[in-house]
Amino acid sequence: MTDSHIETIRNLAYLLASVLFIFGLKGLTHPRTAVRGMQMGALGMFVAVLATVVAGGILSWTWVVAGLLIGSIVGVLMAIKIPLTDIPQMVALFNGFGGAASFLVAGSELVLRIGAGSSGADTPGTSQAVAGAVIPIQSLIAISASGMIGSLTLLGSLIAAGKLHEVSFSWGGKKVWMSNALLLPGRHAITGICFAACLIVCALIVMNPSTSAWYWVLVALAAVFGILITIPIGGADMPVVIALLNSYSGLAACATGFVINNTVLIIAGALVGASGLILTNIMCKAMNRSLTNVMFAKLGQGGDGGPSADDVYEGKVKTTSAEEVAMLFDGARRVVIVPGYGMAVSQAQHAVRDLANLLESRGVEVEFAIHPVAGRMPGHMNVLLAEADIPYDKLKEMDEINPTLETIDVALVVGANDVVNPVARTDPSSPIAGMPIIDVDKCRTVVVIKRSLSPGFAGIPNPLFAADNTLMLFNDGKKAFLELTAAVKES
Repeated sequence: MTDSHIETIRNLAYLLASVLFIFGLKGLTHPRTAVRGMQMGALGMFVAVLATVVAGGILSWTWVVAGLLIGSIVGVLMAIKIPLTDIPQMVALFNGFGGAASFLVAGSELVLRIGAGSSGADTPGTSQAVAGAVIPIQSLIAISASGMIGSLTLLGSLIAAGKLHEVSFSWGGKKVWMSNALLLPGRHAITGICFAACLIVCALIVMNPSTSAWYWVLVALAAVFGILITIPIGGADMPVVIALLNSYSGLAACATGFVINNTVLIIAGALVGASGLILTNIMCKAMNRSLTNVMFAKLGQGGDGGPSADDVYEGKVKTTSAEEVAMLFDGARRVVIVPGYGMAVSQAQHAVRDLANLLESRGVEVEFAIHPVAGRMPGHMNVLLAEADIPYDKLKEMDEINPTLETIDVALVVGANDVVNPVARTDPSSPIAGMPIIDVDKCRTVVVIKRSLSPGFAGIPNPLFAADNTLMLFNDGKKAFLELTAAVKES
């Protein structure tokens, strides 16, 4: 088989992989087709990798099989061992791994071209000569972009994973939680200088690529830049940050595709980059905030000058028990359950399903109200509820459920806080002012399941907990639903 035939077969395989990527991405737009979409995407990646290693002759099969085995073992272990509550952290790490792979491949290509010369396919007049080799300017630009975006994605993702996992460390004798927004003095100036330094080094690489040293300087500076732009962001904004970092990893992969002249990598990276940006925009709209506000504001620092928790709660909070809530269910026709991160922490999704099934068996209509940024990553609640085999048609997005909430007899809020806080509508000075929320305060009766009156990531009290139509059931999420299920059975 001639080289031209091999090239044709590889390009056809890349075309097939690209089509599978596109249809797989389309499948991910709805829960019913999400699994099939994932399978199509995985098949597309398998076809792309197989075509590359077979037709490209890049590595011996020993290395290919070794890499396949190691990656498969690590992937299976992560899928089995990591609980669903830690999925956001794993997604953040995967974004970082994608960035690391991109800047390592681009750096390796630069080292090879400097050492051995170009492949001879470069265009005279648009290149930089290096020790007898010719490296196209467009390749140098792509290498620089891959190094910068990939490195900042890696370190930014590691910081994001630490915030999601609520890692803490000692600083100046004090315990510091990474989930808080860590604000350095003069951070904007420092970040701006670091970004400018990255651009200067990129220019040096393009103008004088005689050594790979500048590339690794760029990688180091971009890593610092990735840390600087991530540590000031509070935990409440992590769903947006994860979507943005996912976009960065795609852009880094796309740039690397131009470096190694790999069509399918360009297409896959562009798809990931574009979809990540679209998702970031959707998440920002769900919070009624701009991306600039997310990246540079201080959500999570508390409401300066706002009412204190004592002012909001003192003498107004009414507690209840599982037995009293069971009596509310006796006369209810419609019940809505609003899940939040507290449900994920307590791993209560199966207990939630059992109660919902029990109520439906007694003629009660049960629905689930899903806020776009509930939890720690986009779609976090959808993933948990789907894992518990709750039918997709029971999951109602915020915009769909809000107009009907006035007809709901009982709303069960489990572990959600900021996404049901009515001050987003009523207090223009609040840190979450203008953020669309699930209007559970309009339901006839609201039962909030929480361990305490502690605030959410926004750091402000929630007047819903002290509302006239609200009852507080202080308990662990899973334990509360188990007790509710037992009480309903006995009623």
